[in-house]
Amino acid sequence: MSNSSVDLASLLCSRLCHDLLSPVGALVNGLELLADEKDPEMRQRCFELLEQSARTSTDKLKFFRLAFGAAGGFGESVAAEEVRSLVDALVAANDRISVTWVLGVAEMSKPAAKVLLNFAQIAIDALVRGGEIDIAAEVRGGTSELAVRAMGPKIAFDEAIGRALDGSMPEEELTSRTAAAHMLHVLAQESGGGLQYAVTGEALVMGAVLPEG
Repeated sequence: MSNSSVDLASLLCSRLCHDLLSPVGALVNGLELLADEKDPEMRQRCFELLEQSARTSTDKLKFFRLAFGAAGGFGESVAAEEVRSLVDALVAANDRISVTWVLGVAEMSKPAAKVLLNFAQIAIDALVRGGEIDIAAEVRGGTSELAVRAMGPKIAFDEAIGRALDGSMPEEELTSRTAAAHMLHVLAQESGGGLQYAVTGEALVMGAVLPEG
């Protein structure tokens, strides 16, 4: 493994830890409150908060296990419904965001699944005031074609993520925030495919073409 691969893995781990810090911290706080609380109604509230934090932590771990790691072992493909369920679980706690799916495939290659999951994460992060996300995937002529569109009243898209997606960001400038986008660029490059994106004040569109095999 090259030094650049190690650095990228380290940055992805930092991103995962950052995203898990809040729900795991809420678990710890909830347990501390529960230990001191005597009122039955407040104890029930503590249990509800603990359950919510545990569910959020589990959903994020499942998501990142496939988005960054090798969920399902080292097989060549993953069920498209699994990808859908991971994104839907991530969005479930945010009632300001809705997701519409158009899946023309039953299974996806691991690289395609990673790209679609990370596109979805970028889209969720961009909808700071809520909005809609459209996600589509199909395979034509042995090539995966993916598209994710986020629409909302204000799109928050860091241009550094765009530079990481298109490969114009030097590796030494990568951070935990841009590492996942760089990973997508590498995946597309290695497959002989490509990524593209366009952003306006009210929409972010990302697409990928990934030859399989």
